[in-house]
Amino acid sequence: MRGRFRTAALVCSMSVASFAVASDLTGRASIIDGDTLEIRGSLIRLWGIDAPEHDQLCRGADSTPYHCGAKAANKLDRFIVGRPVSCSRVATDRHRRTVAVCSVDGVDLAGWLVSQGHALDWPRFSTAKYRNQQ
Repeated sequence: MRGRFRTAALVCSMSVASFAVASDLTGRASIIDGDTLEIRGSLIRLWGIDAPEHDQLCRGADSTPYHCGAKAANKLDRFIVGRPVSCSRVATDRHRRTVAVCSVDGVDLAGWLVSQGHALDWPRFSTAKYRNQQ
């Protein structure tokens, strides 16, 4: 009986280890828009923020329209500059994307986007984590 228990415990611990690895993603990211990226074929929505869609227009202080969605995506791409992005899964959204907290060299990408004015804190989901950066 003792041997069976050890085998079952080993199988369970291997399953838990596999789940932990599957829920975290690290790698080179492709930017989809200001709050969505792709790593190794997985779409990842940045947790706690909302950024303009890639083709969205906004108005500047002088009321001139500009492509704020493309600007947010381009700024994020330039910030990452091909460095590996590490993401920790928080949930799955209604579009079946992974929702995650992602960082580059220890910098939280969502917080960085908000602090740079390219995204907004989404308190409904973030519990106002990024309020001070906004």
